[in-house]
Amino acid sequence: MIRGMEHLSYEDRLRELGLFSLEKRRLRGDLIAAFQYLKVAYRRAGEGLFVRKCSDRTRGNGFKLEEGKFRLGTRKKFFTVRVVRHWNRLPREVVDAPSLEVFKTRLDGALSNLV
Repeated sequence: MIRGMEHLSYEDRLRELGLFSLEKRRLRGDLIAAFQYLKVAYRRAGEGLFVRKCSDRTRGNGFKLEEGKFRLGTRKKFFTVRVVRHWNRLPREVVDAPSLEVFKTRLDGALSNLV
């Protein structure tokens, strides 16, 4: 515990320290890993990991991923299923980032706008 912050709630402490909640930090890590698999470091290993959605719609980002349909509830926790919905909601400028560092800064801006 940080001295002087014992009386503050969890959300107030996070706001005071300029941090995201644990849920947003996990999501941020997952999206960074997805970006690396799709565009940067692990491109070869990630070729079969995600399926790109073929669509002529122009709304949202231009790199949408296809969501799988599963009968088992346990698959909802898989990395590839967990990330797709959030990836498809990202703005175009975040997904089209030229490097990992630019993606991280743009992602932080997009996540700070989430409630």
